[in-house]
Amino acid sequence: MLRMLFGEPPRKDSGKLLEAIQAMERYAALLNKRIEQGQDSDHNLRKYEIYTLGLLSSLDELEESAYAAGKFASMVTSETVEGMTEAETLNYRRYVYFDKNAFIRLFSLLDKLGTLMNEYLHLETERVKPHFSYYTVLRRMAERNAYPELTEPLHKLKEEGREAMNRLRKRRNMEIHYMNSEMQDDLKQNHEAYFEPHRLENLSQQTKDLAQMMDLLLDTLTLTFHHAYSQMKK
Repeated sequence: MLRMLFGEPPRKDSGKLLEAIQAMERYAALLNKRIEQGQDSDHNLRKYEIYTLGLLSSLDELEESAYAAGKFASMVTSETVEGMTEAETLNYRRYVYFDKNAFIRLFSLLDKLGTLMNEYLHLETERVKPHFSYYTVLRRMAERNAYPELTEPLHKLKEEGREAMNRLRKRRNMEIHYMNSEMQDDLKQNHEAYFEPHRLENLSQQTKDLAQMMDLLLDTLTLTFHHAYSQMKK
């Protein structure tokens, strides 16, 4: 979708992205088959199918945004706001746009996944916390010692990505609740060296964090939907 901005052909799915998509599509196909066989009297299977198709769409949008953010970040070489050329300034603003779009979508996708997990695993997380996140669902699974074959690898992934996730979550929270996330450094520098040139945030670190969290998300999706498929086949 967005590859055209860089004169590139549409994405060809491969690697972890392809694995996640295939796992989700296989689960959706099984749901659809059971529905057509008349096995959905309570309409839960249709609900799971809609959730899954929505996640597939969200993943496509997220991947495209993350890709575009990385491409535009690579076009910014200046270390200060004042040192950027006009072209760099435009590319920086494009980076900021797609980067925000990506990290907000990433947390949104995780929370949508948590909603599906809560439903198909019958966890009733809403009884503990009405407005819950993916991480609330994961904690609920651990507390109940439910589905350890899924809980343990998902928890391991969470721990492996803890530092990058915390940095990304801080930026997400800043963006949504306080101020534009890219302006945090401006505020800090105004306190420390008011008249010094304003240094750009660490774009390299931010793109690495996003890439790491994309890997974590794809592994999470693959594990979860393989498990969901196996639960349906029982």
